[in-house]
Amino acid sequence: MNKQRIVVICPGRGTYTRDTSGYLSTYGRFAQKQIEYMNNKRKLSNLPTLTELDQSSFKSKIHMAGEHASTLINACSLSDYLSIDQDKYEIVAITGNSMGWYIALGLSDVLTFENAYQLIHTMGSMMSKKIIGGQIIYPILDKHWRVDGVRKDKVLNAVNSVGAHVSIFLGGYVVIGGEQSALDNLLRSLPTDDKYPFQLPLHGAFHTPLMESVSTKGMEELPVSIFQKPEIPLIDGRGRIWFPYSTDVNKIWQYTLKHQVVKTYDFTTAITVAIKEFCPDKLILLGPGNSLGGAIGQILIKNKWLEIDSKSVFSEYQKVNPFLISMGLKEQRNLISK
Repeated sequence: MNKQRIVVICPGRGTYTRDTSGYLSTYGRFAQKQIEYMNNKRKLSNLPTLTELDQSSFKSKIHMAGEHASTLINACSLSDYLSIDQDKYEIVAITGNSMGWYIALGLSDVLTFENAYQLIHTMGSMMSKKIIGGQIIYPILDKHWRVDGVRKDKVLNAVNSVGAHVSIFLGGYVVIGGEQSALDNLLRSLPTDDKYPFQLPLHGAFHTPLMESVSTKGMEELPVSIFQKPEIPLIDGRGRIWFPYSTDVNKIWQYTLKHQVVKTYDFTTAITVAIKEFCPDKLILLGPGNSLGGAIGQILIKNKWLEIDSKSVFSEYQKVNPFLISMGLKEQRNLISK
């Protein structure tokens, strides 16, 4: 039997929400040993275990705080990844959005799962005492999910004019990072659209120059010695591919803790490279949740991939024979899990 080729996509912060509460107890059985290890590490740091957090009633201030959300999401994604039926599917590349890059490093064996936990916990906890800046998300698309070039230019001009930064290019959305004063300016001045502009709760100004001190501290605490060459190709937040044999370990360490922390994360380009360079039969989005599903659909539309050129065509395609399989959706998860 020919295996189907898949690219795996790891989610970022903000995906463990009230709607995905309890995800680990529902789907965590594939990573029980790893979850037990993480629980023990958290006990040693006087933090609630992932199991306790997952089973307690959802509170935004607790569950969405970096020191808890980052490792919770990592555990959910890891279990989802381990549940993929590799007798049917060949994983040809791995990518992710924002913090999903850290998860991807663990899944591709650039980091052992213990070292991936250390990286994710360390970087996720950097702002536990004081969050630096913030992030807002804003749409740049029309009703068909096509990027509106005029609107995009206006938003980017507004971002520049207040001294904020593009944090993430996310399909039909721009995530903007900056000092709170600059974001307040944008929250007042950008045209309101449904629920946008929306400030992401408990998020710092990730992927902007404001994270310079976080980058420096990360490089001090997480040595290059814990990094190794990947076993599976990785696509980073610029669209660069890191191949198993040609990867320079020092460069992937530098990218992870320097460039990726202080410069724009281009998820749109990462997914574009994934489909065009690897031509997968499916894209697999790991849980928790499905909050990246829309953004990935918008990137497929931008590239007219498989002749998908609008929201309605994407929706129809997903009903019949989904190209994007989201493990956060039960009916789709069953297509890919053991």
